Amino acid sequence: MQDLAEGVARFQRDVFPAKADLFAHLATHHTPHTLFITCSDARVVPELITSAQPGELFVIRSAGNLVPAYASAADAVTASIEYAVSALGVSEIIVCGHSACGAMTALAHGDDLSSAPAVAAWLRHADASVARTATSGDVPALVRENVRAQLTNLATHPAVARALAERPLALRGWVYDIGTGDIEIVSTTDAGSTTAA
Repeated sequence: MQDLAEGVARFQRDVFPAKADLFAHLATHHTPHTLFITCSDARVVPELITSAQPGELFVIRSAGNLVPAYASAADAVTASIEYAVSALGVSEIIVCGHSACGAMTALAHGDDLSSAPAVAAWLRHADASVARTATSGDVPALVRENVRAQLTNLATHPAVARALAERPLALRGWVYDIGTGDIEIVSTTDAGSTTAA
């Protein structure tokens, strides 16, 4: 806990004063341009990998960067998507998977998750991704397939479908490589992908 307390002290002493005008603006304005959906993994830091400033990204983090298909029962992911799209009016949604994802590794290897029943239930939202991955045990392929599946699930959300019909809203898929810093762009329409420049 001491390290975090020291980090807060450094933020208050060094970072906050240097960005005081930005934080004063953010105190009364919340206008992020992008909804960034990624994994809860501590190694994936959206603002760091995108060089975004505070206030630019509305971030949803979940194990495996999963987006359940829309259902009438409320959940935190659905509520956050609805708020970002309908209330904040984001113009872009990025679903970002990553290398060495623990959730996708467990699924690819068929790990026994009986001691973590909530995790096992949550990861069932990736069943379609597992089914569409050609080679069992291929974690990188499953990570890419999972990003595609979550983009498809996004379109089932009424707020997203409505925005897509009424205004410009870009849906993008990324895979972040922790070891190299590369971003692979994942297409929803084919198995091809490119690396971001």
